[in-house]
Amino acid sequence: MSNSPIWSPRRQRFVPRRSFGLNIVNNHLIDYPSAVNGSYFYSFGSRAGRRLTVQLITGIFLARHYTPHVDLAFDSVEHIRRDVNYGWLRRYLHANGASFFFIVVYLHIFRGLYYGSYMRPREHLWRSGVVIFILRRGTGFIGYVLPYGQRSLWGATVITNLASAIPYVGDPIVQWVWGGFSVGNATLNRFFSLHYLLPFLIVGLVLAHLALLHEGGIGSTNPLGTDSTPYRIPFYPYFYVKDLAAFVALRTVFNLFVFFAPNALGHPDNYIPANPRVTPPHIVPEWYFLSFYAILRSIPHKLLGVVARGLALVGPRLLPFLSTSEVRSTRFRPIYRACYWIFIVDSLILGWIGQKVVEYPYVEVGQVATFIYFAFLFVAVPLSGRVESYLLRVATDNTTNVVNAAAASK
Repeated sequence: MSNSPIWSPRRQRFVPRRSFGLNIVNNHLIDYPSAVNGSYFYSFGSRAGRRLTVQLITGIFLARHYTPHVDLAFDSVEHIRRDVNYGWLRRYLHANGASFFFIVVYLHIFRGLYYGSYMRPREHLWRSGVVIFILRRGTGFIGYVLPYGQRSLWGATVITNLASAIPYVGDPIVQWVWGGFSVGNATLNRFFSLHYLLPFLIVGLVLAHLALLHEGGIGSTNPLGTDSTPYRIPFYPYFYVKDLAAFVALRTVFNLFVFFAPNALGHPDNYIPANPRVTPPHIVPEWYFLSFYAILRSIPHKLLGVVARGLALVGPRLLPFLSTSEVRSTRFRPIYRACYWIFIVDSLILGWIGQKVVEYPYVEVGQVATFIYFAFLFVAVPLSGRVESYLLRVATDNTTNVVNAAAASK
């Protein structure tokens, strides 16, 4: 009786019973209902999951040969690249994988902003994704400190020292993070432990993120932002083709960087051993931190700059509360669409400003770009929804009046 077939509402036929493990695979990878009009932009979530898997596997192999000591860390990284069998490949897969992970995640976030993925009933899904993004940024920052080059040392010194802006408790927090009065062995050991453990916490949150997406009938949205429940198809073999095409395209570009330009996304200063007695003339973080670094530098007050940087990270998590629109997709929201593309350009400008020297006119441009960033989150999102709803009601009333007048004239 246990092997008797069961009725599948999705396939509209009887299917054989499966074990618990196979049933999970079937529900989440094969029979998972996908929007019939889903585009290639809906594959960035699975791309981010694959990038995270690559980071975990390569990170575990690298940890076997890494030495978290200020006198040995830089040499241990060079030892991995030069002496360990295929160590250069693991090192470059891990280093470039971090950059490509953030490329995919940023595209995933921008896609969610465009299609209104933060709106009900997906608000919990959106907020969990923002938490994953924040933790991944922290993991990436800790990771780029571990090679202990010049940029690693001074980047860690500058960023961790921001906590000193907190009144009364700032300096004790900095010393607690450092494990002393400067970045040293204790700092490197703590960062190495956190960099090894945090990805497993992120994996748990990713599984919760997937559970929120796949359970409760929420599922993925569609480009029109309408209820696509009656118009869904199984993920395999229909949508999987788009997913596979996106995977091949991204993997091709990734391989080009790994094998032909492995250091293009890095900084040459990090190939100089850390020297606490020589301060680099211009400290710049990794490219995926530049936009938030520009926001930090644009505020002349240190404490307010730290608060603004934190608000820039947490702000997207508030979008489900700030949104007032009754329409999900940006395709039918002309005012929000204009604000959205301004926000995209503004984010690119912030990334460009973050790598520039703190002088005129970059400071002034960064301040304007910072204002636009927060104006989009806290002004454009709630206000555009109200204005568009009002204009929609006015247009509906005018149409109704015209139809009634035409009917009365007959």
